[in-house]
Order: sequence, then structure tokens, then C-alpha cells
Amino acid sequence: MAQRHIVFRPATRPGDVAQQLTARFEAVRQEFEVPDGFPPEVLAEAAAAAGAASLPEQDETDVPFITIDPPSSMDLDQAMSIGRQGEGYRVRYAIADVPAFVRAGGAVDTEARRRGQTVYCPDERIQLHPTALSEGAASLLPDQVRPAFVWDITLAADGEGTAVEVHRAMVRSVRRYDYEQVQKEVDAGTAEECLVLLKEVGEKRVLLERKRGGASLPMPEQEVEEDEQGGFRISFRPMLAAEDWNAQISLLTGMGAAQLMLDGKVGILRTMPPPDPRDLARFRRQAAAAGVPWPDGLAYGEFLRTLDRTDPRHLALIHEATSLFRGAGYTPFDGTVPDQPLHAAVANPYAHVTAPLRRLVDRFGLVVCEALSAGRDVPAWVREALPTLPEIMSTSDRRTNGVERACTDAVEAAELHPHVGGTLDAVVVDENEKGVVVQLIELAVVAKAAGKAKAGETVTVRVDAAEVSTGTITLTIV
Repeated sequence: MAQRHIVFRPATRPGDVAQQLTARFEAVRQEFEVPDGFPPEVLAEAAAAAGAASLPEQDETDVPFITIDPPSSMDLDQAMSIGRQGEGYRVRYAIADVPAFVRAGGAVDTEARRRGQTVYCPDERIQLHPTALSEGAASLLPDQVRPAFVWDITLAADGEGTAVEVHRAMVRSVRRYDYEQVQKEVDAGTAEECLVLLKEVGEKRVLLERKRGGASLPMPEQEVEEDEQGGFRISFRPMLAAEDWNAQISLLTGMGAAQLMLDGKVGILRTMPPPDPRDLARFRRQAAAAGVPWPDGLAYGEFLRTLDRTDPRHLALIHEATSLFRGAGYTPFDGTVPDQPLHAAVANPYAHVTAPLRRLVDRFGLVVCEALSAGRDVPAWVREALPTLPEIMSTSDRRTNGVERACTDAVEAAELHPHVGGTLDAVVVDENEKGVVVQLIELAVVAKAAGKAKAGETVTVRVDAAEVSTGTITLTIV
């Protein structure tokens, strides 16, 4: 849900501050004990599995699947094909068949359970699986025949799901897109039918989400660029509509997975309680203080969709809205359905099954759903693992979130470094007993500041310190 990612683009010849920043990223990884490389036995097992996987017999390589991912990504979890079916739609969503390559209890499985998920740092990513699998044999790369879990989902004319089943099959992606390509081709009217239907289905799914009372908080990426003089510029990259359409297909699949699990009374859900009323009341006060209208009766999810991610005050509210998305976790069950199966932001039961190359829990969810869809018993090794997954994922979430926060602090300190001793304009985005939080107006930086001011006020802050080596920023309201 709510995440901040940082993209770091150093200059051709990195300056002193860039070198400090790179050193800080490495120190952060050591501080949070992020694994460094894979043990030899894991690499050996992955290499062997890449050439000797358990492949499905069903062949669906004639289906024209496409992938949509960031340009630099090589660990491609998902491929889609969307067509019309009567007055509605047929969505086929292929998910990388990681279980075909990972033996339960083997070296790769054991290491993946230790890691939990891929960790994204500004300068590199620390993968859940060895490259031979995550960027090779298991990745849904274009023009490569790959095993996959194929979700076959039927939608009504309004985009509501009417039927879902999942099976293993061999597939082939025929084209690879990034989000900007999709957006440009759809806007220009030159997109192929699958992309046209992605927009059509995505927009209808957004309307259904709004009717359910769902809430989406796509945090924009912070892009950090170093110029050739050694200076830095941080900017927020707003989310494209194409990213929202694509996310809706993933959400659709996750909701279908949850329903299969609930009907079969076995699985693991991604759950989240509704926002605390006190957090909602505080967020409403922050919106009023920022001068952003929030009509009575408008649900918070609807309000979030009205925010303009190019407006600094609105971006500050998006940042503060993360308090509404607390308490997410994993709920395993076997034999009885959970008392609270809902994910409040999705406004529906939901399960993680669409990113098995990057997130451990998805591998088990896929196997559960495929077995239930086929009317078979869920394998014992999956049932045995289900109760252990919440703690594994919780531990890896804490590590990942800690790394992201520390790296964010470092890049913000790098941009503020040349401004030490000077003043900058800012908007107060939060004010409580712990102090004041401001977002700088000209720079994409959110930080604490000494002094007093009310939420929503425009203030001037002095930059007293910006230490890249520790990620420490000291601001004072003047």
C-alpha cells in the first residue's frame, strides 16, 4: 500500500557527497543486517533448478501475454492478456511459477525464508532469490517460454468478477512495456487492444473500489539526481494512471485468491483493520489546516483520490495519510475462516499472490489457490508453513521499512547539504506533542523542525545541519 521508494541517479563522475551517500547506503544495509550475497550452496541449487524445473504439461504459449514493469526491472512476476468476452471481459494473468524451481526445505527455500522479501535500496536491490531464478529461468521475460500460474478471471460488463480459476501452464510474453510507454500509447490512441482494455477494465475496477469504500495511497517515488557539479535535486514523481490500471489487475487477482482460500477454509490473507477514528479525525483537521476541501460525507478513500500529487500541500497530506494504513498483517488459517478477513484499504478480503519472485508469502498462496481451484488437497509442506509466515514477513517488513527510512533520510540530507546556514520555505504537515513536521516547498523533503507552528501554516526554516554520513537533518522554524 503506502510506500516511498527512492531512485538514485549519480552523476557520471560522482562527487564527494555522492560517495558519502553510497557509503551511507552500505552502512544502512549493515545496520539492518541485510544479507550480502547468497551462500554457495544456494547458488548451486538455484543454478541446477534453473535447468531442471518441474514444468506443467498445459501449453498456453499461443496466448499473447504482455508485461508492464519499470524499465530496469528483470524480475518480472506478472504478465497479462485481456480480451472481450460477450458483454464483459476475460483477464488472464500469468504469475511466475517460483514453486517449480524452489524445493521445499531445500537451500533456496531456507534462504528465502531467512530473507522474506527483496529489499530495494537507492543504489541496488538485495534479491529474495538468486539471479539465476529471479532474473533468469523463473522471470517472465519477453520471448521466453516460462512456467506460470495462470489466473483465468471472467468479468461482467461493469468490471465485477464473476468467476476465477487458476492452473499451471507454459506461457510466453510477446511484448514488454514500461508504464510511460503504456500511458503514451493509450493517450495517443496507438495502443494495442490489450492496453486499451487494461485502461477500460482498470477504470471500471477503480469505480468498483470507490463503491466498496476502498482507499488507495500510491506514494510517489523520490527521484534523486546528482548534477556534474556535485549538487543534488530531489523530486517527487507522481503516479501515472497506467500504474493504477495495472495495480487494479493485481488487486482483482488478490481478491479472487482470497475468495478461493475462504471457500476452501485454508490459506493466508493480507488483512488490515479500519483506520482508528482518532487518526481519521486528526487527518481531517490536517486537511482543513492545509486549506484542502473535504466535503461532509465523503469517505477518506474518496478524499485521497481528489488530492493533486503535483501540489506540495496535497503531497504533504498524502504523506500524513500513511497513519490511516496501519496494522496490516498476515492471517493464516486452516479449517476455520478468520473472524476478521478484511483488508480495510481494499474493502474486501485480499491475499498476496502476484509477486512470488520478490515476496516469500506469495509462493505459498499460489500453491494453495491452484490446489483449491483443481479440487485437490493443499500440499502438507504448504499447510505446515502457513503458521510460520506472519512472523517471517513481519520481520522482513520491519527490516525493509527501516532501510527505506534510513536511505530516505540520507538522500534528503544530501540535497540539504549545500543549504546549511540558509533558509527555505516550508508547509507544516503535522504538529503534535512530539514537535513539528514540515515539507519544504521547493524541495521534496519532509522532516522534523524545532519550534512551534500550526499544521497547514507556511513557515520559514533554517537548515542548521545536514549530515549525509548519518542521515541527520536539523531544521529550526524562524
